[in-house]
Amino acid sequence: METGEHSNRARVVYFSHGGGPLPILWDPGHQAMIDFMRDLPSKLPLPDAILVISAHWEEGQATLLGTPSPPMLYDYYGFPEEAYDVEYPAPGSPKLAGDIAGLLREAGIPSVVDTQRGLDHGVFIPLMMMYPQADIPVTQLSLVRGLDPEAHLALGRALKPLLDKNILVIGSGFSFHNLREFFSHRGGNDDRNDAFQDWLKETCTADLAPEEREGRLRSWEDAPHARYCHPREEHLLPLHVCCGMTGGEAGTVIFDDTIMGKRAVALLW
Repeated sequence: METGEHSNRARVVYFSHGGGPLPILWDPGHQAMIDFMRDLPSKLPLPDAILVISAHWEEGQATLLGTPSPPMLYDYYGFPEEAYDVEYPAPGSPKLAGDIAGLLREAGIPSVVDTQRGLDHGVFIPLMMMYPQADIPVTQLSLVRGLDPEAHLALGRALKPLLDKNILVIGSGFSFHNLREFFSHRGGNDDRNDAFQDWLKETCTADLAPEEREGRLRSWEDAPHARYCHPREEHLLPLHVCCGMTGGEAGTVIFDDTIMGKRAVALLW
């Protein structure tokens, strides 16, 4: 389906949002990601709204962004001045946020709507490349503190009715997120990361029963070199929400390349 066409089914994607604002500063280590982000909308129906589960928002309970005109939240530091001048003036979607809060309540998951917070860089960085016109309404769903994998699979299950809407759901994280390794300036192959990325691809795309797929994600720490790739799991758990929402069905790998010298993958349902 080409851009401009609409769909009666939501599309769900998990990808890396890159290193801070570096993708929009045209860092050469992000070129594969930049090309991927710019091309991705051509492979998707044009959504009526976008929901992002960003690795950069954690709350004590599931929280929705209900801001009608979300401001920018420059949640990074130490970058050139132009990184703090970028704007992404997309409208918010308070109605979608309210609908999602209702779905969470029906599932017995406490939630709240925040009408003040802005868009963090896990949202505006990829969307600036994907939809630079900033004319599609955007809302966010937070992660839940404690970062329990089952809780985030359950968040996704509660969102399953959204599959009947023409929206785009984005799990914005990073399938490799070891900051020390990113900045170690060690190049070359990384067998430990390769083993984890291969496990992640198999887990999300193989012909598995949904309960087996969710079980593997629930026990993700048992994967090869899991804690090397994710010393803290906030950049992985948006994937759990995506998988829970899609009922544990198999996804498709749409990106398998390097970002900042480290291999990362993206998946589409």
